[in-house]
Amino acid sequence: MYQLTKDHPEKRAFITGAASGLGQAFCFELAREGWTIGMADINVKDLAITAAEIEKLGGRPLSFPLDVSDKEQYKKVADEFLTKAGGIDLLFNNAGVGDGGGFEEYALENYEWMVGINQMGVVYGCYYFIPAMKKQRSGHILNTASAAAIGCAPTMGAYNMTKAAVVAISETLYGELMDHNIRVSCIQPLYFKTNVIQYARGGELVKKATQMFIERSGLEAPEVAREILERAGKKELYILLPKEARKMWALKRLAPTWFRKQVKERFMHAMRKVAKRV
Repeated sequence: MYQLTKDHPEKRAFITGAASGLGQAFCFELAREGWTIGMADINVKDLAITAAEIEKLGGRPLSFPLDVSDKEQYKKVADEFLTKAGGIDLLFNNAGVGDGGGFEEYALENYEWMVGINQMGVVYGCYYFIPAMKKQRSGHILNTASAAAIGCAPTMGAYNMTKAAVVAISETLYGELMDHNIRVSCIQPLYFKTNVIQYARGGELVKKATQMFIERSGLEAPEVAREILERAGKKELYILLPKEARKMWALKRLAPTWFRKQVKERFMHAMRKVAKRV
């Protein structure tokens, strides 16, 4: 049994991006321990499939079609979940999109699109659920950022920017909420097998390159979810994984200029290899 389940016996979780990838893996892990799970996703068909599996595993699914960048819609969903579940113990701000392109070549509309989902989606989740957690004097927020916030590789400006913002939001809330008995964890994984690029707008090269990094990782969403839940139960703020992500974090702190050059060289070398295949 996860420590989070022991700490929160009423077992009420709200998860965005719940219909696939890491969000779905969180759903399945918690369902096995009998959680009530508010599942939010823009993909209604996959949401229904995931809900059926949660029931089979022993969980109680509450499904909510949701575009996390729509603050009015998010407020309605948050209020409905709190009414149905009677409160909230775990908030997973997990929904996100991946994409890339040269800084001035990536359309401003695409920057706004990514900020709306990856950054403001996290803001809205925290904004609408923190009051309930404060009233309870309990809760745990898990924000999905990325090791991209550390690496900040070329041609990924919009994505890097939004994920760095999630780290900053998490660090801020960690300090603000600790006296209210509310924990915060910031998840910063390297690539693992998920469909983060399914809505990418940056072109075929971006999709091919990202898919290559994902396949090379060898990591699957269920194992990533299990490690995150274990480490969140230990009240870790920074959940960097796998080991290579922790190494990146250390190198950036110790030798930042050298690290920046290494990231550029390695990333651009990989991109050139992919370009030859496209």
